[in-house]
Amino acid sequence: MNRKKKINDILKKKQKKANAKLHTSNKPRYISKAEREKLALAEQESKDIQES
Repeated sequence: MNRKKKINDILKKKQKKANAKLHTSNKPRYISKAEREKLALAEQESKDIQES
């Protein structure tokens, strides 16, 4: 019985991983505070250049 259970568990895990790969999330990628700060500075600099 243990052998059957082990095999079934392995197959279930494989199926679960394959299913999870198909349904990717639409959630936006996380951006750290430091990265957001860099982007804000770059955007601000580009605005300053355009105004001049």
